[in-house]
Amino acid sequence: MIGDKLLITEYHRKSAAVIFKILQEKLKDLETPVVVTVAGESGCGKSETAAVLAELCADAGNNALILQQDDYFVYPPKTNHNKRLENINRVGPQEVKLDTIEKNIADIKKGDTAVITKPLVIFDDDRITEETVAVDEITVVIVEGTYTTILKNADLKAFINRDYRQTKKSRLARSRDSATAFLEKVLSIEHEIISEHKKLADIIIPPPENENAV
Repeated sequence: MIGDKLLITEYHRKSAAVIFKILQEKLKDLETPVVVTVAGESGCGKSETAAVLAELCADAGNNALILQQDDYFVYPPKTNHNKRLENINRVGPQEVKLDTIEKNIADIKKGDTAVITKPLVIFDDDRITEETVAVDEITVVIVEGTYTTILKNADLKAFINRDYRQTKKSRLARSRDSATAFLEKVLSIEHEIISEHKKLADIIIPPPENENAV
């Protein structure tokens, strides 16, 4: 998503290292690109961890592509927020085109196409466009986002185990919106939903020992 910013800390580097160690085993018998998901609640460090994981892959000679769930929302960010204000029951996986993510993953794993076309969110313009991405030399696909644990085409699923109450400082540091009672309600709904997804994960990343340091 264009307009996003990352604040990478030692916690994110350690989290990525844990995932990469297990990913290396998957890469030994590589036949098709390996798909890794990085999921968790808002502010837990999904984007940062995915970025570091991509760096580790590159250092080991593997080309990684990051797919962000934020690009696959049905509506762009500000419009989606207004839709939630109209009906908070909209919050959940149904806000995301998970089927489009699955198709992009499937096309990459087939290996018979040099490019894919995917959505791209322009945050400041509150619009969704498209971009064409080269995938012919990709060996690792990292899909990061709140609900990515439920994707069916993933080979390795990581879940960052920090809830929205623990990540408030991180969210405020990175967020484009101030904390509000409505936002906290949205996050509590997401918490209830993805708490059930955690059991589907192959890797559970624990919270940092010092939450205030993240």
